[in-house]
Amino acid sequence: MDPLDILLPYQKRVLEDKTPLRIIEKGRRTGISWLLSLEGALDGLAARGTNTYYISYNHDMTKQFIDDAKYWARALQIVADYFEEEVVDENNKTFKVYALIFPSGHGVYALPSTEYAIRSKQGNIVFDEAAFTDGFEGILKAALALQIWGGKLTIVSTHNGDDSPFNMLLNRIRAGEEPDWSHHRITFSQALEQGLYKKICQTQNREWTAEGEKEFVERVRRIYRDNMEEELDCIPARTGSRYFPRIILDPCADSDIEVIRKGFEDAFLKEPKEKRERVVEKWFNREVLSFIRTLENPVFIGEDFARSGDLTVFWLDELVEKKHARTVAVVELRNWPFDQQWQFWVLLVGALRIFGGAALDARGNGQMIAEKAETEWPGRAIPVMITRAWYGTWFPKLKGRLEDREWTIPQDEYLIGDFGVVRLKAGYPLIDDSTKEKAGSALSRKRHGDGAVASALALNAIEACADDTHPFAEVTQSGNDTIWQGY
Repeated sequence: MDPLDILLPYQKRVLEDKTPLRIIEKGRRTGISWLLSLEGALDGLAARGTNTYYISYNHDMTKQFIDDAKYWARALQIVADYFEEEVVDENNKTFKVYALIFPSGHGVYALPSTEYAIRSKQGNIVFDEAAFTDGFEGILKAALALQIWGGKLTIVSTHNGDDSPFNMLLNRIRAGEEPDWSHHRITFSQALEQGLYKKICQTQNREWTAEGEKEFVERVRRIYRDNMEEELDCIPARTGSRYFPRIILDPCADSDIEVIRKGFEDAFLKEPKEKRERVVEKWFNREVLSFIRTLENPVFIGEDFARSGDLTVFWLDELVEKKHARTVAVVELRNWPFDQQWQFWVLLVGALRIFGGAALDARGNGQMIAEKAETEWPGRAIPVMITRAWYGTWFPKLKGRLEDREWTIPQDEYLIGDFGVVRLKAGYPLIDDSTKEKAGSALSRKRHGDGAVASALALNAIEACADDTHPFAEVTQSGNDTIWQGY
């Protein structure tokens, strides 16, 4: 197999660039990390080859790089040994290191993004998503030291603000102040023009169509709509514009968190009430009930309400010890009638083993659901009038939890994007109205930071209801409703 046969033109240009210092600014979904894993495999196969050390701030990315290298080893019909081990760094933190070793004795290693990890190494360095990594300058200094022994350094990243060390280095390179570097810029649009979607179809044994490519492009741009220029077009965002930068979101993203979505067409409202109730109950029993019943500890809910414009989002957190929770599920409802949203509330709380409490968006139309919930579960369902002051209290608390890795979010680009529309305005973190598409826009997905608001509401519910004076997980049964004692 000749690997060059399956590469796109921009990927070939990177592979053919033998400059010792390379920097690549890229849009997401362009296949650059996958390409660099091929380069690492090729460099490790030769008898006079070299090791490749991949570093990134994201643990899942380091594992994925080794998995990609395994793919290339199989494609090239090369037997390689895989191993992983725990390593303790100079700060007494434990990290997982992954490696793929070839018959030559050289290998591809995936390491944590710390200066310590690459000291005294000999070989090539791939520094991925560098703009999101703390200690960029220290890592760069350690990596450049490998040049003494003939190593190659490749820095690659999506942008993370115009003041990131990655972008500052790019600016120096563009200005001619760093003449030893080669520079590649690969946007999502450029990748498409050079055959990205056709290659995806080829690898998945699907027929390429112009209509299919159009749908693919619209879907990707919907996913990254809130930060499209930065995520896809290699245009760094203005300094300080995002309150929740990806550098704190990605480490908290968990692929095990359930994301459940259900929408209805406008015609559903005109169906008989009994039919609407049967449809919702059947869907709930099929998609939600079995998972909800696995939760054994108190569950707290944040609900951001919408009727037909944005989304209603339920953010569910399970308390695993006093005041410490983990996100277990996010449920999104689109275009649900009021009656069916209330029906869902009753089904959801009734299915929980232990209902700890909830904070509900009581603005506008949401006040009806919030008021009914407060009446049904007094002291545990708290209506919240979301104001500038509320944002100023709860978004900083949520950000602090994320920065300390004490809060999790789903590994879902739509929900991660919801956090991206929170901006600082006059000192307050607020949902940026300028990011909201008008109805009918081709890119409109009718969401407006809904997940971020629901997440903050869930934290509000925990702090309001999970009082340390109450016994943890001590319950009594009352009809169909399990009550956490003390409420």
